Amino acid sequence: MPLVVVEKTNRVSVLRLNRAEKKNALSRALFAELNNALDAAAADDEVSVVVITGADGVFCAGADIKDLAVLPDVATAYMDDFTGQTWQRLINYKKPLIAAVDGVALGGGCELAMACDIIYASANAQFGQPEVLIGAMPGAGGTQRLTRAIGKSLAMEICLSGRRINAQEALAAGLVSAVFAPEELLPQTLACAEKMGRLSLPILCMIKEAVNGAHAGLADGLRLERRLFQAGLALQDRKEGMDAFINKRAAEFKNK
Repeated sequence: MPLVVVEKTNRVSVLRLNRAEKKNALSRALFAELNNALDAAAADDEVSVVVITGADGVFCAGADIKDLAVLPDVATAYMDDFTGQTWQRLINYKKPLIAAVDGVALGGGCELAMACDIIYASANAQFGQPEVLIGAMPGAGGTQRLTRAIGKSLAMEICLSGRRINAQEALAAGLVSAVFAPEELLPQTLACAEKMGRLSLPILCMIKEAVNGAHAGLADGLRLERRLFQAGLALQDRKEGMDAFINKRAAEFKNK
């Protein structure tokens, strides 16, 4: 049975974590399949947006502790870095990534969701960084992305206490973009993703790069935005979009 089930529809690739008996814990094998699925979607000209979700009402309960527990010392942990390739893929991923979170997103699961560009949650979702409860700390962006998303005080409390926050608290704090009923989570996520998929992929990628560049500071971010805006002017899609707007017709983007 695959640990990551891939479904493709209307320019959207849905990557479903499929290790429900372990609450989709992030093992070496699951990471390997996720890497392959991400690479395939990145190379597929028929995919504009990638959605990562879970199976059976669980997004991801975190890293597989059995994998971590067998690392005997600091040197081995540093050299092994069995998760590093996946996180780097997510950081460098050009196409939009959307996390659809139902149930728990804890530890590495929360970090996986935060590595995506947009998080949608079901009303049943819970987020947290409980590593402190087992004598560890977040190691894949939890202390950094969570602080940037919700501010220092709440991020500090979550990381230092291991407390979980529910979907509504995550929405109020700015961690997620919207909350849906569980049965509506994936349909609503796909509706958003498919809408994006009908737009110009080069422009989507440029916008993603510009928004991510906002962390560099205002002056650097504005320079990046201006450079990307000017590059976008050369696209055929820009000409098509403006012509369609002027002539009151639907644009037909070619991703060129």
